[in-house]
Amino acid sequence: MSIVEIKYFSDILCVWAYISQVRIDAIKEKYGEQVHVEHRFCSVFGDTVNKINTAWKDKGGYAGFNAHLRQAAGKFPHIEVHPDIWLSTRPATSMSAHLFLKAVQLGENDPATAKRRPDTFDQVMWALRRAFFKECRDISRWDVQRQTAAALGVDIGAVEERIRGGTAYAALAADYQDAERMRIEGSPSLVLNEGRQKLYGNVGFRLIEANVQGLMQTPGTDDASWC
Repeated sequence: MSIVEIKYFSDILCVWAYISQVRIDAIKEKYGEQVHVEHRFCSVFGDTVNKINTAWKDKGGYAGFNAHLRQAAGKFPHIEVHPDIWLSTRPATSMSAHLFLKAVQLGENDPATAKRRPDTFDQVMWALRRAFFKECRDISRWDVQRQTAAALGVDIGAVEERIRGGTAYAALAADYQDAERMRIEGSPSLVLNEGRQKLYGNVGFRLIEANVQGLMQTPGTDDASWC
């Protein structure tokens, strides 16, 4: 059986990734083991103060960004956005949450852990997204990350060791470097067919599904090029 590989790049603080998660879940549910989604991170909100003060300087700053997010989220009833997002809580960076999540993700390489809790990474990532967008909590903070993951049964000591030992940093550096090498434009981005197909932004389920089905019907990289 040919497996369709999808590299899914996102930033934890990106509202469009928050919105799109339901579509990724739907693809995984529909196709099961026929599709493998590899979650990777890109840096869109690495320096949030600079981003907001630059990109939203003439559009109302944090208040303008808050209004934009609430308007965008209002079109998607499956998500909730706190009315004070980016007003009462302003995470300094997405990088610290990405680092924590890479440490959790690395734990899935442990056969014993993976067998017991195969979806831990997905659960923690979604919980952190909801903690920020729905509950307006500062997920750039270690204490918020730790509390959120611990509530899902994550071994925080093991997470800390992967961070202190450097392996989580290395994994995050690889994500950021691959995002640059693959010319990822932003969050969320899906990369299929060994980089030949890219879907970026607010992409609907049917478009993702069409790309997946196309690869299932024509497996093999030789079929992708006529020259």
